[in-house]
Amino acid sequence: MKKINLLGMLLFCFTLLLFSCKDGRKEESVVNVSTESETEKNLSSTAAIENSTSQRKFIRTADAKFRVKSVEKSTYSIENTVSKFGGFVTYTNLQSRIIDTDRTVISQDSLLETTKFAVENNMTIRVPNMQLDTVLKCIAKEIDFLDYRLIKADDVALKLLTNELEEKRSATQSERIEKAIDSNGKKLNQILDAEDNLSAKRAVADQAKLANLNLEDQINFSTITLQLYQRDSVRRELLTNEKNINSYRPHLGLKVMEGLKTGWYMLEEIIAFIIQLWALILIGGISFWLYKRYWKK
Repeated sequence: MKKINLLGMLLFCFTLLLFSCKDGRKEESVVNVSTESETEKNLSSTAAIENSTSQRKFIRTADAKFRVKSVEKSTYSIENTVSKFGGFVTYTNLQSRIIDTDRTVISQDSLLETTKFAVENNMTIRVPNMQLDTVLKCIAKEIDFLDYRLIKADDVALKLLTNELEEKRSATQSERIEKAIDSNGKKLNQILDAEDNLSAKRAVADQAKLANLNLEDQINFSTITLQLYQRDSVRRELLTNEKNINSYRPHLGLKVMEGLKTGWYMLEEIIAFIIQLWALILIGGISFWLYKRYWKK
């Protein structure tokens, strides 16, 4: 009986321990998810969410500056994300900005060039209005440090209505002027003045229509301006020291060896020249011997 009670207690403790481990894992997973989504929350905003039942028309724009691990890789990743969600890139300027350059002589014929530079990119992208929040969350995965982010939603419903009314009013006036020209225009001057007035009214209507088309484009596609940068990088390169000409001059030992060789070559030339004059030397020697032997006697 005691054995059965002991076995039941052990089974109860094991079951309790198993459930407590599962609860701990669930809490840990919740903490990890909240940590990973913190950056996404910082970049995205409720200003990027549209209420389909509302009659308001919003132009949404986003402006952000942040540091990334690699500007080049993040640029390609953002471009792929924008293309994936039906957007497009209107401007990108990927460049390296030199901060400082230093040259250190390490030998007579070489020097070490150290260049400190910063890689940065300014981008302007357009994405569908309904995909703005999703794109911002995808871009947030590239952020290493967020400097700032600015998201705006401007309501332009009244501007659209004003342009529509202006377009209709100008169209109505244009129709009335056309009818007046057809029915009452008799003199050339009257016809020309009426035509000029008609052209002006049509131009006003066209401008109102173009303004509405521009607003609708900005409503349908949100604009995102990004400034990407990374930590300053250092590049070192071994170069030839072209300014130090003395390093190419031969040393003293080499000069001595070259001098001995040159002197030996001159001696060889002199001996060869003397040998070439052997006939004159022989005649001179015989003449001198005859002079010493017979002429003095």
